[in-house]
Amino acid sequence: MMMKAQDIMTTDVVTIRGSATVADAVDLMNDMGLRALIVDRRHDQDAYGIVTETDIVYKVIAYGKDPKKVRVYEIMNKPCIVVNPNLGVEYVARLFANTGIRRAPVIKDKLLGIISITDILAKGDFLDKPKSVLLEDEIRKAVEEARAVCAQKGPTSKECAAAWDIVEELQAEAAHQRAEKPSQTAFEEYCEEYPEALESRMYDS
Repeated sequence: MMMKAQDIMTTDVVTIRGSATVADAVDLMNDMGLRALIVDRRHDQDAYGIVTETDIVYKVIAYGKDPKKVRVYEIMNKPCIVVNPNLGVEYVARLFANTGIRRAPVIKDKLLGIISITDILAKGDFLDKPKSVLLEDEIRKAVEEARAVCAQKGPTSKECAAAWDIVEELQAEAAHQRAEKPSQTAFEEYCEEYPEALESRMYDS
């Protein structure tokens, strides 16, 4: 089972009101040893915001502004990118990589926690169970399955084509993780033996 955001998130989240001053935010962060605060919603339909140490340094301190005169809502990010508690940890990592953020609130109906790159490094199971190893295993099984289905139903059958679709998706996922393309997919190897399988996969989309 893949670890999920809820397995590694920090549950004691500290929130602050958007109307609070940045000086209040700094005091709270220093007292609690935090790098970010979630900004409370004004009402149930409102979005959460986030204010981080980076926001404070880049937008207040760097400009010599008085933190007692700047409000949190002026520098926060809102709506902030949120994470579903059921999202797999590697997808959280990918979300962070693609958006350049380092932490996000975990929300399902209500605020459940906050997850950061530190949580992923400190609590993730990727050292014991790197996903690429599990994926290679899944791919091997899917290839065996596809070959079995095709042997039974024939290389030009819909079932055969569908079975190879699954293999290709898994291989694409593995390649994405390694940031490279496989030199030859398992289906291409199969097609060298059964060229007619290729045509049947070009079925009407």
